[in-house]
Amino acid sequence: MDLKLSGKTALILGGSKGIGKGIATALAAEGVAVALVARDQQSLERAVSEIESRGGKAIGLAADLGNWPTIENAVATARKQLGPIDILLNNSGGPPPSGVIGVSPEVWETQFRTMVLSLFRVTELVLPDMRARKWGRILNVTSHIVVEPIVMIGISSTLRSAIHGWAKTLATEVARDGITVNTLLPGVIATDRAVRLAGATAQRQGISVDEALKRTAQAVPVGRYGTTEEFGAVAAFLASPLAAYVTGSLIRIDGGMMRSV
Repeated sequence: MDLKLSGKTALILGGSKGIGKGIATALAAEGVAVALVARDQQSLERAVSEIESRGGKAIGLAADLGNWPTIENAVATARKQLGPIDILLNNSGGPPPSGVIGVSPEVWETQFRTMVLSLFRVTELVLPDMRARKWGRILNVTSHIVVEPIVMIGISSTLRSAIHGWAKTLATEVARDGITVNTLLPGVIATDRAVRLAGATAQRQGISVDEALKRTAQAVPVGRYGTTEEFGAVAAFLASPLAAYVTGSLIRIDGGMMRSV
């Protein structure tokens, strides 16, 4: 299927690996020029090289969501090299495993700035071009835990929930401008973070990491972890003109893991 994305541009936060890279790869395969933003230069170079080896167009921009000037510079560079941004992927890393009791105000503030406020600010940078051209796609990656919170990642579930209210409101404000805003809820996807979380579970339960990964997979109705390629395929569709009537939505990509309707 032709998603009619050829010639579009995308800014991918957290694009050097995991879900961000999976989405960037899927978009590049459809002819989208992608700007990958991440902290680690070497990881960026590997991701860019991989996309280019498959015939895609990509650039890597080293920046840190916790350091706003670097992000602002990355957005400006992306626009200079690729042109106005058509597709924005808001995708931030998560905090270390933790509940919510006893978390210091400083930790809350730092994580809010990195995980939430930075995404709002990046969106404000790319929106004017989208509105002027009457076309745009904003995708936000949060987590299934905002629907069904898990105690061990309480900070993440709390702060990512703020993105949902913002995204729904934004979707209403820009709908007449031809811009859609959707939020993707990953379940257990095979990424480095999934392994780190399994490590925390293993330590808490006194089991091996492999066993923790196995138990998590068994809890998913389809019986396995999802892949970044599967996630990227859904995101690419939502970023396309074919999904113009889908906005303000929460899209579950979780293998049926969430029990709520």
